[in-house]
Amino acid sequence: MNLRPRVVDAVRVAAWRISAGLCFCAAMVSAHGQDLPNIVLIVAEDLSPRVGAFGDVVAQTPNIDALANDGVRFTQVFSASGVCAPNRSALITGVYPQSLGTQHMRTINRDYEAVPPEAVKAFPELLRQAGYATANTAKTDYQFGEPFTIWDVNEGNYALPPDLAVWRQLPAGKPFFAMINLMSTHESRLATLDTEGQGALGTVIKALALAREATVNEVTDPADVSVPAYYPDTPQVRESIAQHYDNIHYMDEQGGEVVANLRADGLLGSTVVIWTTDHGDGLPRAKRAVYDSGLHIPLILRWPDKTGAGQVDRRLVSVVDLAPSILKLAGIEVPAFVQGQPMLNTALTRDYVFAGRDRMDAVPDYVRAVRDQRFKYIRNYQADLPYFRPLVFRDMFPVMQALWQGRSAVTLTEEQRFYFAAPRPLEELYDTAKDPQELVNLANQPRHAQTLQRLRDAMDAWIIRVGDRSSEDEGRMIEAMWPGGQQPVTQVPVIDMRDQQVLIMSATPGASIAYRIEEQDFAAKLFGGSGAWQLYRQPFPAATLGEAVIVAKAVRYGYAESAEATFALARVEQ
Repeated sequence: MNLRPRVVDAVRVAAWRISAGLCFCAAMVSAHGQDLPNIVLIVAEDLSPRVGAFGDVVAQTPNIDALANDGVRFTQVFSASGVCAPNRSALITGVYPQSLGTQHMRTINRDYEAVPPEAVKAFPELLRQAGYATANTAKTDYQFGEPFTIWDVNEGNYALPPDLAVWRQLPAGKPFFAMINLMSTHESRLATLDTEGQGALGTVIKALALAREATVNEVTDPADVSVPAYYPDTPQVRESIAQHYDNIHYMDEQGGEVVANLRADGLLGSTVVIWTTDHGDGLPRAKRAVYDSGLHIPLILRWPDKTGAGQVDRRLVSVVDLAPSILKLAGIEVPAFVQGQPMLNTALTRDYVFAGRDRMDAVPDYVRAVRDQRFKYIRNYQADLPYFRPLVFRDMFPVMQALWQGRSAVTLTEEQRFYFAAPRPLEELYDTAKDPQELVNLANQPRHAQTLQRLRDAMDAWIIRVGDRSSEDEGRMIEAMWPGGQQPVTQVPVIDMRDQQVLIMSATPGASIAYRIEEQDFAAKLFGGSGAWQLYRQPFPAATLGEAVIVAKAVRYGYAESAEATFALARVEQ
């Protein structure tokens, strides 16, 4: 049992209660003098709304369904990219990937990390600045490196720790934010024992397949799954989709474990729980795509007192809206660099959501998409290239292999051949209400000319507003960020004393600074000196530290970390 005191008791929970319309009032949760909620964000990988609570009759998801019964379901949520790393940069900053230079999958495939504008910070770092403790599991692929200032505790690298209750590792006495990334529905879990990966990847895929065999139960009959028209309906395809559903069932058990841990620790009544996914299904023409199969994601928000339990919110929401929403939950003013908007206030509505597709590993592309509540507009900037081209990672899995085999055997339908054809249409327009699989392109139909022009204009205005780094060659973008192809290095911070206050500064604009206290007496322990990095927010008194040694380090996102600076304090008489 975790003995952490509850951050918010039942009386204060009532203060968070929102109106019948779920309109959040930031004044109710203030950073000044009022306790704040814990926040747990659970993110499943590569998963469209294949959840019972979102209407999927095949999915076996009792735990996520129970969470939905206790919370609010957001049914029109969309990622900014159909692939993990660009979208994760959007989630963690509230800024569109093409604004940051994080739009390509992945930056490390071209040996660089993106360098965002100096004002941009990951929202968990902003939570730390406001007094939260932060913890993360599994994934940190933000495309601008892994700044050590974001997390107090960062567990795992593409693997989950044994204890999903990662908040138990955080210091007591603070509200906490925990981000728990569940890899069990990731595309890689569609491997079978027969899957052949290339080179070192083969060993990894084989290990994942063996681990999955040992942990995931077969609960889905391939005969029960629905095969979309853009896949061939073969036993191989049905079995792979059924395997995806089995993975979802296992992920559901993990999500249930997280909630059970919160309950066991006495924290469920003081914690906001958000469950969502990073983008659509880990299947071809879903993952890496700007069709709804790649962008449409489920989201559940459970308030500590279950306000709004069972309600449905049908407003358009973008993944860039998560960061400002969580900051608002913590009573933090949303910074000007954030391009999303808080989704907690029903008075704030979106007319459109936006997304992009760019280089995928070694495969170049440049696509932008905009969607309203009904229509989707897609602009193909590299229409001379087919959508499906050889892509090593994706091509090893069964559904994509069935598509390549069907292409070779000339057995694909017209809908399936479309994705291998070149040139592609310059523009695509779909009525998602009548055509949810986005198969019938309406862009050339005169009766939809007004809708087409309206969505064109919306996209153009969005590009002007947020910018688009894909309008320049990636090599030139890299040169601007890393001159000469060399990663810039953050300047070593300077530690100084003024009026018995410790000041720490870095000459690198936008650098984040952290410090630790090398404990030399009990006073340092009281101050928090345990060897862990503390985020530097403002000058702090030296008198409490005795003769401790201060160690500081800095990093600007996308830069290499600085070297460490040290400063030995003499005892200050009070």
